[in-house]
Amino acid sequence: MKKLFFRLPKIAILFIFFIIFLTSFMLSISVGKTAIPVSTIIEAFIDYDETVTEHIIITTSRISRTVIATVIGASLAVSGALMQALTRNPLAAPDIFGINAGALFFIVFSSVFLSIASLVHYMWIGFLGAGIAAVLVYFLGSLGRDGLAPVRIVLAGAAITALFVSFTQGILVLSEQNLQSVLFWLAGSVAGRSIEMLLPILPFMAAGLIGALLLGRSVNIMMSGEDVAKSLGQRTVLTKAVIGIIIVFLAGGSVAIGGAIGFIGLIVPHIVRGIIGIDYRWVIPFSAVTGATILLLADVAARLVIMPQEMPIGVMTALIGTPFFIFIARKGLSRNG
Repeated sequence: MKKLFFRLPKIAILFIFFIIFLTSFMLSISVGKTAIPVSTIIEAFIDYDETVTEHIIITTSRISRTVIATVIGASLAVSGALMQALTRNPLAAPDIFGINAGALFFIVFSSVFLSIASLVHYMWIGFLGAGIAAVLVYFLGSLGRDGLAPVRIVLAGAAITALFVSFTQGILVLSEQNLQSVLFWLAGSVAGRSIEMLLPILPFMAAGLIGALLLGRSVNIMMSGEDVAKSLGQRTVLTKAVIGIIIVFLAGGSVAIGGAIGFIGLIVPHIVRGIIGIDYRWVIPFSAVTGATILLLADVAARLVIMPQEMPIGVMTALIGTPFFIFIARKGLSRNG
């Protein structure tokens, strides 16, 4: 794949990726139980008519769903790229940090014991759970004289993930009647989410994306090794802490809104590094655009595969991500990280 683009400057490749993203964005608005032509989509934005059914569908559901999928896809991909850099583990993803598991446990706990059933409440509870899980992982990974170490933080993440997953399974076994109320969220979905749900948490995710873009050079230095980074004047502990906070904002916010959507944070950084290399000044913006595109296309496929019903987008990303993960593992692309 890299050979297809090696003669083009990176900015030109990014422009091509952005065009593909815009096409996917329009496709997401167009495709569904009611197919809407592009001309009608444009008309809905330029000259909205509340008597036209297609215009109502676009403004009340399609556009919010598409925007949310874009934000989540970009955030998960960038958080995955940062996780892989922070842990120096090419298989790192939000699952490694226990973010998914933490958010999941807090939502199930609130549903069963606090009788909460609101998606908006789930969003904030999930964000809180993701943050707490990340803090626990960071604390456990920092124990010892050497401070935060890649291997230690991976082991801490695995332990916290196992702990929260066990607690969640135990609660659901004891209270099966509450499973249905959180089932679609557990599988991952952007259906039924409104822009109003995204807005309260959007500043955190926007700050995370901007911070990630600004940290590209620092991540490059950190990737060169702890001793080299310190010799170049980098405050490595502070850099790692800032990266950890950004990961919580991006991955935690995504899980809180869309649920357990897997594989985007894992596979997208591999795709990007396979095309443009390991310079994180470029990996981060490419990951954002590519992650948004893949999640939009996965959401479109989720609407079509068992129409008129929908498959949870988390299931669709797993179907897409699993064979790709096997492919990159066999080809050794993980060494690019």
